[in-house]
Amino acid sequence: MDVYSKIYGLLTFILQSILLSSTTLEPFDLLYDNGMEAFHKGDYDNVVRYMEGALESFSEVRQTRIRCRLKCGDQHRFDGFLTDKIYEVILYRAHCINQCTEGEIGAQSMHKVSEDVIQDFNRRIPYNYLQLAYRKLGQLDKAVSAAHTYFQANPEHVEMGEHLEQYKAQKGVKEEHFIDRESRPHQKAFFAGVKLYNKGNYKESVTFFEDALTEYYRADVECRALCEGPQHFEEQNHVLYKYNLYELISDHYTQVLHCQHECIRDLATRPGRLSPMENYLPLHYDYLQFAYFQAGRNEKALECALTYLLFHEGEKFMSENVEYYREVLGHDGQPRKEAEQYLKRHKQELDLLLIGSSNLGVPYTEANYWSSSGGREDTNRIPSGTNGWMDYVPISKRNVTMSVLHELREGGPLLYENVRLVQNSVTLNGSQRVLFDDVISEDECSELNHLAHSVTAAGDGYKGKMSPHTPNEKFEGATVLKTLKYGYEGRVPLKSARLFYDVSEKARRIIESYFMLNSTLHFSYTHLVCRTAISGQQDHRNDLSHPIHADNCLLDPEANECWKEPPAYTYRDYSALLYLNGNFDGGEFIFTEIDAKTVTASVKPRCGRMVGFSSGGENPHGVRAVTRGQRCAVALWFTLDPLYRELERLQADEVIQGLDNQHMRDQGLHINPKDEL
Repeated sequence: MDVYSKIYGLLTFILQSILLSSTTLEPFDLLYDNGMEAFHKGDYDNVVRYMEGALESFSEVRQTRIRCRLKCGDQHRFDGFLTDKIYEVILYRAHCINQCTEGEIGAQSMHKVSEDVIQDFNRRIPYNYLQLAYRKLGQLDKAVSAAHTYFQANPEHVEMGEHLEQYKAQKGVKEEHFIDRESRPHQKAFFAGVKLYNKGNYKESVTFFEDALTEYYRADVECRALCEGPQHFEEQNHVLYKYNLYELISDHYTQVLHCQHECIRDLATRPGRLSPMENYLPLHYDYLQFAYFQAGRNEKALECALTYLLFHEGEKFMSENVEYYREVLGHDGQPRKEAEQYLKRHKQELDLLLIGSSNLGVPYTEANYWSSSGGREDTNRIPSGTNGWMDYVPISKRNVTMSVLHELREGGPLLYENVRLVQNSVTLNGSQRVLFDDVISEDECSELNHLAHSVTAAGDGYKGKMSPHTPNEKFEGATVLKTLKYGYEGRVPLKSARLFYDVSEKARRIIESYFMLNSTLHFSYTHLVCRTAISGQQDHRNDLSHPIHADNCLLDPEANECWKEPPAYTYRDYSALLYLNGNFDGGEFIFTEIDAKTVTASVKPRCGRMVGFSSGGENPHGVRAVTRGQRCAVALWFTLDPLYRELERLQADEVIQGLDNQHMRDQGLHINPKDEL
């Protein structure tokens, strides 16, 4: 091979490498994992590098999917085709999307990411790592924007809110540094409009409200495009139970349609909130009609008032405004076309969803997306006035207090001689709360602590995440069944494994008896867990070891509600924590009001101390930062519903029964076979 051929070959290789690198995007889950690893090593430069790269990759994957689906949808349309050509259009569109996506970000298989990682990005967890890293690097402006961005989606993170206040007082930090890097354009413009409106700057507010509407309809298109990916109803796995071509198409299309229909909820929900702003889209037209009136543009005011009535037909105050505008103008007007088309599609989708859901065997109930006028306090009759008050009442009515499965009582017998009642609900300033001491002895604490060091693994019980609640601590855990397995294999003393089992049963019986439950309390989950302060990461900590939450519902501090819906463990009824040690700094267990801020009681862990409480929204709780040492406990969750008994516990029961039977046989005792059933 001559020199020119070698040069040509080298240039070809370089060109191919450049082309490959330009069309291959690094998976954001890999970058995210690298960023967390760098954080635990204290390598803050690489934390920034990887986390910023992960956020950029996450955004690019999302935008690419939107662009390609919209482009290919325009190129291969379903309107105007012959019925027998429908599958041809589907095949061409699918091919177009694959080519477009892989041409921009590389093979789609590279970007198949677990739901847990996606949820971390939706909850803006990478920004928490970034704000800590930027602070360590002395880049306060970037630390502030990252912290502010994180806090917008995590308003229950009390310490972050306090830390943001501290940032404001630091030299060099300016108001413009408090940027929400993930702000949604349609919401940003809307709230800017409301702010101006409340100041009486009606003419200026119009520009923002109109921009908000433009951005809303654009965001709606993007949201619907993203729905064209994989979908599923939690109640069914359509791939496993349907085999007919038309049933499969019907089922998947129904799921996509359901997702698209819910874009209304998504676009009206602020970051970190569980419930949407009521009447969100119609409210734009209400504000606009009055702002245009104040600006002397009655034709526009009439147009917006008529548009509002598309959502709330016949509503009295707006109907009166329409009559006022007609009288002043001397003629009628027309509502906006985009709203008419939007509502027409919405009603068509509902009809299809009812049919498709019936085919799926999954009941569908239409949510009341704009069930009441809400939004502006009407003080003037014609046209409606406002004092700028906005009442964001949650649409969802799934408000949760503890399920009334039994009469709430407490003060039952403690069952065991040494157990001491320390505080009850009254002294803990709440409902269905209790604190015991001496549930187990010092020797038992020591034995269980030693067991924990032998069997617990980082990430066990937390879907493999070493630091699921805070990057400043390591979490390790083990279940009863795993511990018994280790004991059976001789990896830990079987006596210690049995102690873990027996102690958890003792705790269950105490809780069941003290709260005077009229039905059996079953184990829902049992976990031996230790949380360890990571050295070198405790300076100026502003987070909790475990953020404020409730165990069976999703806490919404702003709305003062707790929503009993997935992903919350809605079947849990009571919870308990049995502490194994107290030789660490921090780590106090705290109860709060439903606002997730007002602390009502604090419990300092110590050997043999156990706190028990009902699992609902009446008992929000969390754990203060563990800043030195290791905090170990037996965490227990219980249910009154036998359908939700912990499977591993049932298996552990069988192991214990087998061990007991073996022991009796070893002692030469005979067992009636009926007694083994």
